[in-house]
Parts: sequence; C-alpha cells; structure tokens
Amino acid sequence: MDKINGKLKVALVHDHLGKFGGAERVLYALHNMFPAAPIYTLFYKQEIVDTYFPNAKMEASFLQRFPNFLRRRFKWISPLAISAIENFKLNNYDIVISSCAFFAKGIISDHNTIHICYCHTPTKYLWESTYDDSGMFKKLVDVIGTHILRLWDFNAADRVDYFIANSKYTKKRIGKFYKKDSFVVYPPADIDFIENGDLSSALVKKSIIDRLPEKFFLIITQLESYKNIKTAVDAFSKLKYPLVMIGEGRLFKEIKKIASPNIILLGRQSDDIVKYCYQNCYAYIQPAKDDFGISPVEAMLFGKPVLAYRGGGSLETVVEGVNGEFFDSDHPAVLADGVRRLNNNYQNYNEFLIKSLGQRFSKERFQDEFRRVLKKILVAELNGSAEEDSAENLAINFKPEVLQSKASIPSF
Repeated sequence: MDKINGKLKVALVHDHLGKFGGAERVLYALHNMFPAAPIYTLFYKQEIVDTYFPNAKMEASFLQRFPNFLRRRFKWISPLAISAIENFKLNNYDIVISSCAFFAKGIISDHNTIHICYCHTPTKYLWESTYDDSGMFKKLVDVIGTHILRLWDFNAADRVDYFIANSKYTKKRIGKFYKKDSFVVYPPADIDFIENGDLSSALVKKSIIDRLPEKFFLIITQLESYKNIKTAVDAFSKLKYPLVMIGEGRLFKEIKKIASPNIILLGRQSDDIVKYCYQNCYAYIQPAKDDFGISPVEAMLFGKPVLAYRGGGSLETVVEGVNGEFFDSDHPAVLADGVRRLNNNYQNYNEFLIKSLGQRFSKERFQDEFRRVLKKILVAELNGSAEEDSAENLAINFKPEVLQSKASIPSF
C-alpha cells in the first residue's frame, strides 16, 4: 500500500448475490462502511441489488450471463467460477475486502494491495465430508473434482493477507484447512432488516397466518442436507408439536412428502411473515452445526429461547439454561429430549435477558469491531510487522474501542 494519508481506495468482493442471507448482511454492513467501494461479485439478482445496494457500483463476472438454473447449481459451475474470480481487474486499490464462503478469496490483487478476507466458512462442500448415495462413477468424478478444487482453494487462501473469521469455530477451521491465523469479528444480526424489509399483501399475509397454530416451534434455514433438517422433521413427527419451517432448498419436495401434518412448510417468505413467526413462535430450533448461525440470534432479539445442536457457532451464542438448551447428537430422539428439557425450563427463561444476549451482535458492534481490526492491520502494515496482531483475538468481548497509535493512519 503506497498511500498512507488521505482516503483509502477500497473494493469489496462477494461470492455471489443469488440470495440474501447472513453472508449478504455482512456485505450490506461493509457497503454501509464503504459506500464508494465497488462490489465485485460472480453474479447477482437485480432485485437484490435494487433492494439492498441501489447506489452501489456493481461489477459482475461473465457468469452473470448464464441462465438462472445453472447459477442456482453453484457446485456445477465451480471450475468456471475460478476463472471468473481470477479475471476481475482489481488494480490500484489500497484495500480489497472479500466476503467469502466460496471463491471470493481467490481474487488476484496488486502486490501492494492489502487483501482482507472476512471468512464465513472454509468452503463447506470441499472440506466437510457428507454422505453421498450416488453411483460409483459419479462418486469417482466427485472425488477427483473435489481434490482439484481443494488444491485451488488452499492456494487461493494464500492470496489473503489477513483473515477475519465470523466465529471462534470458523477461526479454528481456517487454521486447520488453510493453515492461517485470523481475527474474530462476529457478524451482524439486526432486526432492522426484518422490520423494514419486504411486505406481502394483506390477503397473502392473512392466508399464511391463518394456517399457523397459536403455539409453534420455528426453523428458518436453507432446506439442504448439511442443515440437518431431516433430524428435526423426524423428531417433530414423533413429538406432534407444531413446527413451522421457512426456507427453500433442494430438500423442499422431499421434506414435504415425509413431513407429518403438524409440520408446516412455508417456503420462502417476505420479511413481515418472518417477523410474525419470530414474534409468535414458542422457541427456535437450530438443528445444524453452523459456523455462526444468524437466525437463532435473530430469534433471541425477539426474546425467544433456542434449542441448538451443541457445536459450531451456537456454542458462542447460546448459554445453556439462560437463553436456550443444547442437544448432543443428530439423532431425532436426542433432539426430542432437548425439546423436553427446553419445555421443562421454559418458565425460567427471561425474555429481556435473552434479548440483551442477542443485542451483543448488532450491526453497530460489527462495524466498530471491524474498524478496530482494520486499524490494527494498518498499524501493522505501516510498522512493517504484524507478529503480535495477527494472532490476537480482538473482537470476542464486545467492547469496541479506538486504537491509538503514533502511526499515520489513512481514514476510511
């Protein structure tokens, strides 16, 4: 970085904007911090840009011209995504910030540009084994393809100067798979997205609300195998408690076939329906071991307790007996026992305490801590050493503070 005074020239890079979830909320918060920074992404949906990034300068790859059915099957176009991300022209930037769960970290920047990667997860389908019941030939192709992509993914991580993980759990996985240290800054969970989000018509809203029981458990997630949805469906099919599920994914049709009548699948819903479900649910169920998990924290912001799988980011957001409970296995009977314990302890949960625990993860806190880490990085770069800073976990105590330094720090 040549410029050490005045405004920094910043670019943002994101995997893709085919949906708006937790990773995209991080991008939204970064865009608010750096509104002049262009956003480079493999492809985007115009309605997402119009809603959340209307004034952003968008730079999409050639994948933007691909039909939607191919872009939805992101794994299929992985080899092309590598070429697309590496062909972005990121010249003359002081800082490039990649928001990455897949390929964004693989951008090629100038030698004097600082590349900071906010890592939502090391690429899941490359580094986590999942059960595959496909034929032998397809398995062989997948194994070979995955090995090649792992080599690229590992080398791409070496293009990053500084990693910021979204949880301690992700920090450990970055260390394991990429052999890199990282800072930790928890992502923003902010109900402003829901409060001010999209609305359904009064007729549609009424038709959906009329389907919902007075008391129900809630899951909001992608209906994919790695989200452990079938465990929850099997458990609640036996429990007979009402379970409302919001979200789309490849398992939607399968879940719809096997779900008992007490399980209500709503698919993708507008934000006002999501808000209603958060407000009126009995408790939130988190069946997966997510790297962080935005939806459980959102449920906390509405004062709702969470039953979560004991692992991943939930260990950093759920306090057993205070704002929820854990279950220890992906067996339906174990999840059902967790529901029993949550029911038994329900009168002891304090709605206001649960809300306060959720409020630790606000957008303002995220932005303050991100700035603090960025200043640490800039001080290290200007002083020619990051030996102390790169290993320090800066952001887990929720106490943002301005770093004082004698070095000349660019504004941002």
